[in-house]
Amino acid sequence: MKILVVGGAGYIGSHVARELLDKGYEVAVYDNLSSGCRENIFDDEEFVEGDILDKKLLSETMQQGYDGLIHLAALKAAGESMVEPEKYAVNNITGTINILNAASAHGLKRVIFSSTASVYGHPHYTPIDEKHPTLPENFYGHTKLAIERLLDWYDRLRGIRFAALRYFNAAGYDTQGRVRGLERNPENLLPVVMEAACGMREKLLIFGDDYDTRDGTGLRDYIHVTDLADAHVKALEYITKNDTSLTVNLGSEHGVTVKEMLEKAREITGKPIPAEVVGRRDGDTAVVLASAAYAKEVLGWEVKYSDVENLIKTTWKVYKGKKH
Repeated sequence: MKILVVGGAGYIGSHVARELLDKGYEVAVYDNLSSGCRENIFDDEEFVEGDILDKKLLSETMQQGYDGLIHLAALKAAGESMVEPEKYAVNNITGTINILNAASAHGLKRVIFSSTASVYGHPHYTPIDEKHPTLPENFYGHTKLAIERLLDWYDRLRGIRFAALRYFNAAGYDTQGRVRGLERNPENLLPVVMEAACGMREKLLIFGDDYDTRDGTGLRDYIHVTDLADAHVKALEYITKNDTSLTVNLGSEHGVTVKEMLEKAREITGKPIPAEVVGRRDGDTAVVLASAAYAKEVLGWEVKYSDVENLIKTTWKVYKGKKH
């Protein structure tokens, strides 16, 4: 099977592309390199440098004939999305419409979509399962939910089967060290900790230490990106075999607090990693934890690499020795 990975030079996309290659798929990557990097493009895949707003190039690319498409191309900074909603609407929603229209025109019937736990908004209960209300609290989350609804209509009207994968917090790097490109301007906890560890930033800011958790800092569900990549392949195989669509959470079901991540990172890196507690951020909540029971049931998927030690060790291998 030949698969087009849109956004395949990015952090998650490059790991997904690598997993597909490892499983024997032919892979082509379509990426504008705005947040992805050439370092994450492998020798054994095709590469098209292009934007999802370029309808002509998308159409020409899909004319090559693909058995499936994995869509990871999106702007994803939740805070920025509240300040520049127009930018997010055009890139995420209009860009996805362009992808779906090109897929429809060229008979591409399988799409795996990189969605997010942000579609749920503030947790009404934890762990969060797929039946949890979808009430996004930022515009980024809204764009992802809008895309899920578009996918449902293209399924009904054009027979495009999809899997919407609602990630919790992706972290870690390829366990074999084959993905080396760093995220640009990361906002997630672990890469920020690593930047503080190797001198790329002055210190880690801890946003609040008075939450109702075991040490007062926010608790989140972290999933290793290699486990995440494995889920993409399993989802592709599932919708291919069963000719049906799927919406599913992907998380480790284990929570790690900010302080726990920081202390384990200090232990593994041997670095002091300066940190300062500051005020809470608007919209942050004490606990966000996934239920991945449905993914286990329908995909036979379970995490293998998502323990905190492995998350940090695989990330430190990439960041170690890098200076700003």
